[in-house]
Amino acid sequence: MKNEESKTKPAAEVRYGNIRAAIWRNEGKKNGGAYFTVSIERSYRDDEGEFRTSHSFGRDDLLLLAKVADAAHSQIFELQREEYANEE
Repeated sequence: MKNEESKTKPAAEVRYGNIRAAIWRNEGKKNGGAYFTVSIERSYRDDEGEFRTSHSFGRDDLLLLAKVADAAHSQIFELQREEYANEE
């Protein structure tokens, strides 16, 4: 199995332009069981034309970053609502 295939996939993703949030479902004692965390990255092309990602954001990225964070926040509430509905 290739390394990429063995990686855990996020529970959900939110993307606006070149800014992406991956929402991860975690198990633990926090909040009575499952909880969610978010990682945010910016994609860009390097000088050779290859796609790269960064966790650093410039001034012009910040508004889009805020929109992605807001959408990820809303998506987590939806994921939690779905999980609670499945428990009943």
